[in-house]
Amino acid sequence: MTSIAEPVNPSLRIFARQCAASGVPFIVIGDSKSPRGFNLDKCDYWGLERQKRLPFELAGMLPENSYARKNLGYLIAMRDNADLIIETDDDTFPGPAFWHDRSRSVLAQVVERADWVNVYRCFTHHHIWPRGFAVEKLHGVQGLGSSNTPREVNAPVQQGLADDNPDVDALYRLTLPLPMAFEKARPIALGVDSWCPINSQNTTWFREAFPLLYLPSLCSFRMTDIWRGLIAQRIAWTCGWFVAFHEATVIHERNEHDLLKDFSDEIVGYLNNGRIADDLQKLNLKPGVDAINDNLITCYTMMIDRGHIGIQEMGMLKAWLNDCRAALSR
Repeated sequence: MTSIAEPVNPSLRIFARQCAASGVPFIVIGDSKSPRGFNLDKCDYWGLERQKRLPFELAGMLPENSYARKNLGYLIAMRDNADLIIETDDDTFPGPAFWHDRSRSVLAQVVERADWVNVYRCFTHHHIWPRGFAVEKLHGVQGLGSSNTPREVNAPVQQGLADDNPDVDALYRLTLPLPMAFEKARPIALGVDSWCPINSQNTTWFREAFPLLYLPSLCSFRMTDIWRGLIAQRIAWTCGWFVAFHEATVIHERNEHDLLKDFSDEIVGYLNNGRIADDLQKLNLKPGVDAINDNLITCYTMMIDRGHIGIQEMGMLKAWLNDCRAALSR
């Protein structure tokens, strides 16, 4: 996770203690607003000065005061031979199921060629949708029922839900009630031509999907993980992968936000997420895992050409791909 909180933050302390008990390295990436002298037992903390000493090309390129500094945490985990990376935030608390073993093979209800799928509605009957969902699709299909026969799929990207204060957009927060407790249900696996936003609140990435973790810097903070997720879904199809969504394994006690600022920062998503998915779907991408890096460049070229992301992003993406290559070859 990335955090600018003091080490007394209850989420940081609980994750540090439970990660240690589970034998899981706990990496926290700081920023310019982080407290000086941060110290928390069982936490591998990286402040700005320590980050600058990393042997990654990207370390000298990322802006400060940016959620995208989390990219360095991913690279540290790769360098340390992680087989999977779980990401979350410093206002999230793990439930018991969070520590269960994870497998890239998932028994799930499979959905393909369904356009936009509101996965939240597969875990509740309430009117709710995930942050980043194409707002023009909200009156479409809301749930899937239970008619599909579950099957085993390869899902190296898995999005977990969050109870109490799930990841919803400012439009929802300004107009509809929370908290929300999701129901327990079988995972949903989205395949070819099926879209649902992936966020960074409770997300598991297996090693073969690590290059897809890249968070863009030169876009709205409220869209960096959403647009990363749309790109990851599009490239997953070229690998024969599914993206799985599973029941809530964390509780989210959201840090204070200015909802009108969030709304302003999300307008670019309300206006463009549907067309971004359409443009990604039209791209002629190469098949296979070996083409992931080339496909990332193709996807980000489109995002830059359409004006969604600043042109300097390409240099950071290429640095990321070089750093990934080096970290994953250790």
